[in-house]
Amino acid sequence: MEKVKIGIVICQRYATCAGGKCLRSLQKKEGAFAMYKDTEIELAGYTTCGGCPGGNIEYAPEEMKKNGVTHIHFATGFIVGYPPCPYMEHFEKFIPEKYGMKVVFGTHPIPEKYFLTHSKLNTWNSPFLQKVISNTLTDKATRLKYD
Repeated sequence: MEKVKIGIVICQRYATCAGGKCLRSLQKKEGAFAMYKDTEIELAGYTTCGGCPGGNIEYAPEEMKKNGVTHIHFATGFIVGYPPCPYMEHFEKFIPEKYGMKVVFGTHPIPEKYFLTHSKLNTWNSPFLQKVISNTLTDKATRLKYD
C-alpha cells in the first residue's frame, strides 16, 4: 500500500487548538482525508501559519519536506473561521511552486454550526471557496458529529 506523509497547517487564530477534530478525521479518513481511503497516511508535521499574512508559510513547508511530507493540508479552520483566510489562493500557488508539494484545503468535515452560519451569510459563494470547501463538505449527520 502506498504511504503518504502529510503536514497540517492551522490558522494562527486557533493556535491553542489541540487538533482533536483534525486528528480524529485523519484516523477515520473523513473530510479531506477521505481522499486517502486506499492509502496509508502518516502525520509528519503540524504547525500554525504564523499569523496574517502567513509568515510561517515561507519556511514551514521546507521543514516538513525534510520529514518526507508531500501533501500539506490547510486545516478546516482556514475555511470556517470568519472571515475565511484571505490568503489561501496565495498559499495554493506558493507552496507547489517553491517546494513541489501538493496543497489540500481542509482536514476535518465542516461542523454543522459553521455550515449553517456560512450558508446564511453566503460566505462561500465564490468559485474559489466552492472549490476549497469541496473536500470537507459532507452530509449533515457527519457535520453534526464534528460540531
